[in-house]
Amino acid sequence: MPGITSAHNRDSRVNMAASVKVLIVDDLEDVRWALSNIVRLEGYVPLPAANGSEALTLFMREKPDLVLLDVGLPDMNGFDVLARIKAIDKSVPVVMVTARGKTSDAVRAIRTGAYDYVAKPFLNQDIAFTVRLAIEEKSKAARKQQSWEESEAEGSLLNIMGKSPAIQRIQAEVERVAGTNLSVLLQGESGTGKEVVARAIHAASLRAGKPFIALDCGAIPESLIENELFGHEKGAFTGAHQQKIGVFEMAEGGTLFLDEIGNLPLAVQSSLLRVLETRYIRKVGGTQDQKLNFRLVAATNVDLQCTMQQKTFRDDLYYRLAEFTILLPSLKERSEDIVFLAKRFLAQANLELDKQVTGLSTQAEEMLQGYSWPGNVRELRNQIRRATLLCIDPAGIITPDLFMALNVINNNLKFESCSNTLCDQPGSMCSFPLGNSACPFTNAKLLFGAETASLKEITARMTAQVERLVLQQTLQHAKGNKALAARMLKIDYKTMHNKLKLYEILSNHGVSDDYSPGDGIDPIIAKKE
Repeated sequence: MPGITSAHNRDSRVNMAASVKVLIVDDLEDVRWALSNIVRLEGYVPLPAANGSEALTLFMREKPDLVLLDVGLPDMNGFDVLARIKAIDKSVPVVMVTARGKTSDAVRAIRTGAYDYVAKPFLNQDIAFTVRLAIEEKSKAARKQQSWEESEAEGSLLNIMGKSPAIQRIQAEVERVAGTNLSVLLQGESGTGKEVVARAIHAASLRAGKPFIALDCGAIPESLIENELFGHEKGAFTGAHQQKIGVFEMAEGGTLFLDEIGNLPLAVQSSLLRVLETRYIRKVGGTQDQKLNFRLVAATNVDLQCTMQQKTFRDDLYYRLAEFTILLPSLKERSEDIVFLAKRFLAQANLELDKQVTGLSTQAEEMLQGYSWPGNVRELRNQIRRATLLCIDPAGIITPDLFMALNVINNNLKFESCSNTLCDQPGSMCSFPLGNSACPFTNAKLLFGAETASLKEITARMTAQVERLVLQQTLQHAKGNKALAARMLKIDYKTMHNKLKLYEILSNHGVSDDYSPGDGIDPIIAKKE
């Protein structure tokens, strides 16, 4: 009987492995043959592709569990294929195959989101081990995700966002519009769950079995946004060595979600309007129009009607996007959902971090409900994840001391009367967003740090504080519009984005939950050191 049980388990593992598909992308037939044999010997199903276009077609059709992707392909760069695969499904691990000695390719692969990389010529056992490990980790992550999803009613925002009257209204609007082909405009502050609502619309529509493609229009430089939207033909411009597929084409049959739509340049707005009206796209450098079938959901954290008055957003595009509008309230406007969301994020963090935190103390819940949440749901989720990680209470209860950053922000968010006699405006309201505690002239711990600091270090700390102040106030003046703030400061968008991330400034001009002036360590200084 033990022999029969062992054989049964072995057969089960073989059957499970036989259902696992591995997409192999390489332009060399010998390499495809070698990798296919390695994959087949591991019990997996190889799916060979000779170029990037064929790979993307196979990826969409077969939904593989793993991708072995060569960097050098004849029709497009391997990193472009990696980006498109990750845009379609972030959960699929991609192992990049690089040339010997190309360290830069290896570093770029990891930074772009690859699971791992192997260099040519490779050893069969290295490939087998990497493939096996990647699939095992993906399977483990999938089981955690499934366990989490099974605890929620599928497609119901009430079980994801809360049960307040505001969320009940949003759920009803989603159900009303999902079955149509109307373009939907989602309006709300950063972190209020616009992409969650967009995915709910897609899941409840007849397009649910097709791709959901998301693009953050605010994260793409103006010179590249048209290329990202529509793609380009080979030779369209200098450096366009291969054809590129845009997000409209990737969303064929499904839903395209364009976040921060208000950041689109006027010239691209015109092109987008044409696509929405005709349902045809033309690649950059192309001569032929291509008919597409898609549903558009757009989102914005700024008042587009104000930008229309300022002539920075086209009226006709706005009315084409806003065939149906859903307004998302800030978290402080639906405070009754805070504890519900905190408990939901706690359950998710337990699965993610392999913790067994059982709940929040009454005082911790009161602290969460008393906070204004400038970063909305995203900030709440980050706080709960961090508190779950730090919780060492024997009873598994999260206590208020794990939310010290909330204490600092709540106590200092209001402008304070300046107590520094050396200030050029003594007695006036302190302009540092966290009050006197963030001012390097009054906070010796922030100025000098825990140890004796050099002139260079002290100057760096003060410069960092002033630069953060300028960025925060400019972002506040721009009402959270990062692209507009970048133009006001005469810097490019990428620089603006990087500085906001470096200084941990939220896009809605709040302060990241990770920044606490009482620590005496400035984030930018700590990162440089």
